[in-house]
Amino acid sequence: MKKKLISLLLCGAMAMSMLAGCSSSSSSTTTSSSSESSSSTESASEETTDETADTTEETTGGQYEGMKIALVGKSAGNAFFEIAAATFVSTVEAEGGTVDVVYPEEATADAQIKVLDNLISQDYDAICLSANDTNALQAKLEEAMEAGIAISSFDSAPNAESRQIFVNQAGTVEVAQALVDAVYDITGGEGQWAILSATSQASNQNAWIEAMEEIIENDDKYANLELVEIAYGDDEAQKSTDQTEALIQKYPDLEVICAPTTVGIAAAAKYLQDNGCSCKLTGLGLPSEMEAYTGDGDEYSCPYFYLWDMEGLGTLSAYATMALAAGEITGALGETLSAGELGEFTITEADDGGTEIVLGLPLEFTPENVSAYAELY
Repeated sequence: MKKKLISLLLCGAMAMSMLAGCSSSSSSTTTSSSSESSSSTESASEETTDETADTTEETTGGQYEGMKIALVGKSAGNAFFEIAAATFVSTVEAEGGTVDVVYPEEATADAQIKVLDNLISQDYDAICLSANDTNALQAKLEEAMEAGIAISSFDSAPNAESRQIFVNQAGTVEVAQALVDAVYDITGGEGQWAILSATSQASNQNAWIEAMEEIIENDDKYANLELVEIAYGDDEAQKSTDQTEALIQKYPDLEVICAPTTVGIAAAAKYLQDNGCSCKLTGLGLPSEMEAYTGDGDEYSCPYFYLWDMEGLGTLSAYATMALAAGEITGALGETLSAGELGEFTITEADDGGTEIVLGLPLEFTPENVSAYAELY
């Protein structure tokens, strides 16, 4: 939003010579749709005549022309986040903005705080993040908002004071109910089961787990299910594998592991299937990573699992972030958001007292449909 026509006109005569030396920036912890690269490309395509400048504006312009957004992940290598990030970036770019996708060095709050500290000084219009901790980021996110940066989040929310809006992939209770019912179904309604989560501070994981525990506690239908342990794989494949092995060794009668994390469920599925374990698996996973482990026979570790529309989550989050940065919404209860082909959404109250936009219900992936979805996700 800070592009100046005068600068473009002055740069026009030098544009072709500059183009050869322009490239997008990146680093080992950052994948970016660089605003620097975008500006260079636009400068190269500008001519000094008003007629050509008008044509370029019609070609490259968008509703949020020049908007600069940072998208902060929990850590690098999370396939779920990368799918959502791709549609987030393409949605913003289609509207004329740019996105820098930034990953902390590790999946911790401290590492995300370092990232945020660096971003605040770089003149972003908005920061959207998937939080590694519910409360630890508050001071830094409040600092960003005081600096005039719009703060949104998706997948995993910081607390209500640390954000203006959260884009929720599916309602917390709806996800929890689906997972509890899957455990009930796979165990036959009784027996030992365990949870393999991400980090102990992950707000989305904790919200689903708390809702699962509340559902079981308040409904006698689940009285014969015994939750023996909640283990944490920190969204790392090797640690999740180690935790799966530890659960199997510690609980010989364990019937089901529920992993509400795409990294954890993939690691657990491989371990259980490679080792011929009788313990079964369900949770939240990517079809492309779970296809080989999903089936009805004893040789498969996972009868079925859930997730949601990852591309839709990225798209909806992009529209919400752009609208927030442009002042079209404030994140207040009852406001409405137009999200292109996804349609209209209403901002509702979140479980933590803040506000959220809910994408939809979780999707069930079975032996019958997992291959088709694997081609998409």
